[in-house]
Amino acid sequence: MGSNVENLGALERRFDITISRENLQNEIDNRLKQIAKTTRLQGFRPGKVPLKIVVQMYGAQVQQDVLNDAVHKEFKETVKEHNLQVVGYPRFEEKLSGDDTATLYTVSATFEIYPVVALGDLSQHSIERPEVRLSEADIDKTLEMICKQRTTYQSIDREAKAGDRVKINYRGTIDGKDFTGGTADDVQLIIGDGKFLKDFENSLIGMKPGNNKSFDVIFPEDYHNKDLAGKTVTFEVTLILLEEPIIPEVDADLAKSLGIDDGDLKKLREGIQKDLEREVSRRVRTKLKEQVMQVLLDSTPLEVPNVLINQEIERLMQDARKDLEARGMKSKEIPLSADLFKGKAEYRIKLGLILSELVKEHALKATSEQVRSIIEDVAQSYENPEQVVKWHYASPERLQEAESLALEENVVNWALGKIKQINKPATFDELMGIS
Repeated sequence: MGSNVENLGALERRFDITISRENLQNEIDNRLKQIAKTTRLQGFRPGKVPLKIVVQMYGAQVQQDVLNDAVHKEFKETVKEHNLQVVGYPRFEEKLSGDDTATLYTVSATFEIYPVVALGDLSQHSIERPEVRLSEADIDKTLEMICKQRTTYQSIDREAKAGDRVKINYRGTIDGKDFTGGTADDVQLIIGDGKFLKDFENSLIGMKPGNNKSFDVIFPEDYHNKDLAGKTVTFEVTLILLEEPIIPEVDADLAKSLGIDDGDLKKLREGIQKDLEREVSRRVRTKLKEQVMQVLLDSTPLEVPNVLINQEIERLMQDARKDLEARGMKSKEIPLSADLFKGKAEYRIKLGLILSELVKEHALKATSEQVRSIIEDVAQSYENPEQVVKWHYASPERLQEAESLALEENVVNWALGKIKQINKPATFDELMGIS
């Protein structure tokens, strides 16, 4: 039976399990006799293999199985007796007595338990609610951005200027010597876009198609390629092609291309305003949610089981590897340290435990209607919403994602009724993080 539970720290516990060696041996003998009844071996009739041979064949495995079963049975009973919420798997270690005649087999079980989540007083905290009033200038900026996204280019024979698209060949040298990555042909860039260093792009201004030019560029001390950081590179550039941007006007044709059949610019602006209002609503909600989650963490001190943190770190590392491979990189060649993910893992586990307690304590479980609404909202941005809805319901994992979002919404709504909200005027650009 299990002994008294020893407290090794905030969440780590340990107790001893003692089992009668006589009982263990009796169970081992019984199992081997049962195995002997069905054992087949060449030279013997079925079920007639001598017990001695059966012991040689299966004895070690049966002994291990019986011991494991007995230890796990006692562990479960002791955990239940003390009402312990165990996290992960326990670590079992045999305690050697040094006495071969000992009648008891003793194992120590070390494990972690779930923490008690004592939710804090949210009424003592406040958050900021962004208050945005859209202006005509915001609509103008959006139209300007739409026009820039639809920019086309046409070839022209004149001096290059900022905003032009060029195609170049270049060769870079340091003290007259070539270096890795310093030479390329048919490179396309837009002057002023920042694809290359500012001094390099500015040096192309004034060149015409067919022109050659030589100039020096001093690379920054903090440049990502340490071989070039702080170095002066001499570039020889040939401008092959020069194209000027053609930005569409805000007119009936643009309106029609954006779904306004009669080309009415007023309808176009009204449509853009509605889109911006929806985006503002979504972004405000996101800002509130981020602040609510931080308040929950700040108001609820919590120890987190190491086993959960390590599991989350491993999951985050696997996601990072998949992301690197999706970008065409070889994840095995890029060392990923667990320390890089520890902070995020702790944050997510703490928040998960707090949310779980809130949902249980205040009956905030998501309803099927809420889940459906979230999935349908996501589906509206696709060409065939019905297929997207079916796609979500076809996978337990995708459905669980929607359920998690619904749970978070319920928690946020509940918390907003407790936390003080302070309205803070903001521009659309500030809300969107546009500098």
